[in-house]
Amino acid sequence: MERLINETDFFKLYSIGEGVYATIAKPGKGAWSNAGIVDLGDEILVFDSLSTPSAGYKLRRQAEMITSKKVKYLINSHYHGDHVFGNQAFLDATIISTASTKKHFKERNKLQDLEIERKEMEKYLDSLKDQMASNTDEIIQSSLTNQYNEMSKVLEDLPNLRLVLPKVLFEEKLIIEGSKRKVELYCFGGGHTPSDAIMFLPNEKIAFMGDLLTENLHVPIQNPEEFYSILEKVKEMDINSFVPGHGNFGNKQSLKIMSSYLSYIIETSKEAIGRHVTLDSFLSHTTIPEKYRKWNGINGIKGNLTKVYTFYCNTNI
Repeated sequence: MERLINETDFFKLYSIGEGVYATIAKPGKGAWSNAGIVDLGDEILVFDSLSTPSAGYKLRRQAEMITSKKVKYLINSHYHGDHVFGNQAFLDATIISTASTKKHFKERNKLQDLEIERKEMEKYLDSLKDQMASNTDEIIQSSLTNQYNEMSKVLEDLPNLRLVLPKVLFEEKLIIEGSKRKVELYCFGGGHTPSDAIMFLPNEKIAFMGDLLTENLHVPIQNPEEFYSILEKVKEMDINSFVPGHGNFGNKQSLKIMSSYLSYIIETSKEAIGRHVTLDSFLSHTTIPEKYRKWNGINGIKGNLTKVYTFYCNTNI
């Protein structure tokens, strides 16, 4: 059972089991994603580092305050900035990811000259403003506003941002065993990004899912086949509680909802391709199920329908 034990400017901190904690991001405040804290016995493990250096430092301080121990390990679930831009707060820790995540982190999260980066981010924020002004859809408006607020926080912290890469790499599975408990890291492939890792606590039956599980969010899809396959594998694991990458705590039903969403996106796209329907016609004539209409995401469900339709066109189904 989740129990709120503290609240910061960036996130709410919950106890979700003895020695196991989760931070749930406050929208638009600079954390952007959720994170995990695990007391291994003699040291602490942290799962994901949030989207700004300031949030990352706050995460570390909270972790060490509630446990009276030092952080030994930091896990990066995937390379996206909202999960790794707080890495510098854990410079003296052992930062762990898959080899693919490190590769994409290094290639895609590049910092240019500070002034160039600032201008590029300001340009992006201006584009979000334009979209907010022209879009009349209430859900898209809300999503654009949150994106604007989160990216504004990243811009504020940009002068302090230092990209810190993982140093210890694994491929499919890594077990970290402390004196009190162990955690198991798994990578079953890439669904949201080319490589997505989860953390499983077998004794507590808790999983930290990164962005393979989110709440009411059209999370971007990298590979629909692998994404669905990963969730099917997770279903076979003995897990009762899930901490998503974005949103509130989940359970087995949350996993089923995410799996059903992917199945809908996949099957609808395949069916349109099979009937030789063009992408424009597909997007304009598809009736979105009511249960997905209030989900957030700056590109809405049509962003994922486009991505998956294109994916299957390119794979010649």
